Amino acid sequence: MPKPLMRQRLIVGAACLIGIAGCVGEAQAQVWRCTAQDGSTVFSDRPCPDKGSPMDERRLRGNAIEVPRLPSTTAATERPAPSEAPVTAPVNDCPGDQELRHMETRASSTTMGDKEVAFLRDEIRRARQCRKGQGRYTAADWAISREAQTAQSSLRGAAEARLRAEGMHSAADPQEGERIAQQRRAEERAAQRLKNEQERPPGPRPLPCPPTPAGQAGNCR
Repeated sequence: MPKPLMRQRLIVGAACLIGIAGCVGEAQAQVWRCTAQDGSTVFSDRPCPDKGSPMDERRLRGNAIEVPRLPSTTAATERPAPSEAPVTAPVNDCPGDQELRHMETRASSTTMGDKEVAFLRDEIRRARQCRKGQGRYTAADWAISREAQTAQSSLRGAAEARLRAEGMHSAADPQEGERIAQQRRAEERAAQRLKNEQERPPGPRPLPCPPTPAGQAGNCR
């Protein structure tokens, strides 16, 4: 066989070997080394028709380079980063300007009693204190206050509603809670004095002073 033809077959055979070896790792196909009738060597992925032998898989993978598998970054990207933001105290939830104006209008009503009006004025003062940062109020706290304000126009439940609102203010604002406690003690003392006066037996009525001559001072008490 001429040398150029033999060299061409060897080159073709080597190319086939490289191509087949590249697929072995993925498809796990068997490679056969066959001897043709003219004595040349041929590589095939099918058994040799005449003479040949299967190639050892390790020889086909001798030039393979093992690439280390990198760790998956999916978990790192999906895992939320720890929050480093400082934890701040909750901001007061206070009535706005429009609600304050509505409270002032209701407190100027002339159809309510003194206690009801005094309570509404206290709620206005507490709302302004809240807006200045005093206490720790939530939206639910002021919902209790609104219910109590509405109840002051009712014939029933006004006193109970005031107690609920004052209890809420005492929990949200300790300073206001102390003021409410002092006010209740003062009201209790005043009520006790009124009760004592009502229970005191009436004394003898003073006699009317007799008429005195003109220019003389009377000694009647």
